[in-house]
Amino acid sequence: MNSLSAEDKDNLIVRLRRIEGQIRGLQRMIDEEKYCVDILTQINASRGGLKKVALKILDRHVNGCVKNAISEEEGEEEIIAELIDVIDKFTD
Repeated sequence: MNSLSAEDKDNLIVRLRRIEGQIRGLQRMIDEEKYCVDILTQINASRGGLKKVALKILDRHVNGCVKNAISEEEGEEEIIAELIDVIDKFTD
């Protein structure tokens, strides 16, 4: 992940800590037998947060790692195949 700036890393860590708090909150909600719809809403919010983190990392990967590798002609076909594989996994 050498294409992330220090600011990007800091922002991602903040987001991940927020998501971590949401997950702990979900655990409490289940333990306290909260209303199912409220739990599902929080699960959706957590997933949304993770998606934003993933999109930021994917953006930096494409505009950093992939772009550099292609410009240096380091096996373009393999790089593109790897990118397609990552996108396929990400778009469950």
